[in-house]
Amino acid sequence: MARSDHPFPSSGRSAGSLLGEIAELRSGDLDWRSGRAFSLVYDTDDPDLEALLESVGQMFLHENALNPFRYRTLLKMETEVIAAGLDLFGGGHGALTSGGTESIFLAVQTARDAARARGIDSPTLVCCNTAHPAFAKACHYLGVEMVRTPHRPDGRADVDAFAVAIDGRCALVVASSPCYPFGVIDPVTDIAALAESRDTLCHVDACLGGWLLPWWEQLGRPVPPWNFSVPGVTSMSADIHKYGYGFKGASLVMYRDRDLYQHQIFMYDDWPGGLYASSTSAGTRSGAPIAGAWAAIHHLGAEGYLRLARRVLAATEAFRAGIESIDGLRITGDPDLSLFEFGAVEGGPDIDAVGDVMDDRGWNLDRQQGGLHLMLAPGHDRVADAFVADLAEAVAHHGEARGGDHIYGGVVP
Repeated sequence: MARSDHPFPSSGRSAGSLLGEIAELRSGDLDWRSGRAFSLVYDTDDPDLEALLESVGQMFLHENALNPFRYRTLLKMETEVIAAGLDLFGGGHGALTSGGTESIFLAVQTARDAARARGIDSPTLVCCNTAHPAFAKACHYLGVEMVRTPHRPDGRADVDAFAVAIDGRCALVVASSPCYPFGVIDPVTDIAALAESRDTLCHVDACLGGWLLPWWEQLGRPVPPWNFSVPGVTSMSADIHKYGYGFKGASLVMYRDRDLYQHQIFMYDDWPGGLYASSTSAGTRSGAPIAGAWAAIHHLGAEGYLRLARRVLAATEAFRAGIESIDGLRITGDPDLSLFEFGAVEGGPDIDAVGDVMDDRGWNLDRQQGGLHLMLAPGHDRVADAFVADLAEAVAHHGEARGGDHIYGGVVP
């Protein structure tokens, strides 16, 4: 048996020693409070909310929500978080999950099982190639065939391509609100109508935009119909740990109808331990994200979410205007929300080399196949001018690209 480079510790260490090592290790991690990170953490730039979430997280760090009847505080909190989401999005039934991937898994599993109940043994899922990779992952694990269609020139899903791809085996069609790569909202109304006409289910992936779009619309931004107000939409996902401003990981998966939601519930009593029941895929669940989501929603309320959305909008307008003012750069499409890709015009600068210079200056832009990507949070409104100035310098004075990878997620080696 090969010996590990990190063998099991033979003796324990003091708390001070461990905390010192952790502090040293963390010095190289992403500094999301600096305003120079554009994904993974959504910085509200709100010390009061941050302190509240840290206190609540510590209070519920050891609680296990596997049996909510033993933790009635968590049961109350979880029920109220789900109710708040259903009220915001117009749904009927839902569950709190560990994140967008679990919400998407459950929506795909529910659609698969609903299809099986209709006699479809080998179901398919139809989505645009801009749909989140979690759908491909869910299909891989759940034995569902994914049928991907190309996006339109504007980055949105092509309804005509969906119409061709949907056949008698289709269990679910997917619309993004918005998609991650380009920040555009798919034509949900048309996709949902098509799904309904073909007697199949329609899921709206609002993991990213769900907790921002209601306030975006109140700020006067054009928002096409995207939630349960659209006939034919049967399920939705929306992450609270994104623009809901709770900490990781908390998301909602929601359904229009109770009968559909029932496919998600698992119950088992054929063992000596008694009844085991769960509405999500997780067994043991940390109480902290549940309490954090509840605290964020009740601390901010509609007024607080609107205030933070106004800051996101200000940051979005400043970043977009700044990027568009730099010769040689262009924003991909016309983003509907606060995330987008930007790249070089034909004959413009080497965008990967520009990204390298921005890395050197401490800006942590994500890289996509077509350019650089950013996703804006409230705290970015205070760094827009510095970002644009550094970007202009990077465009004007960059060398050869160093071959950075276009990576969204990673695998522990």
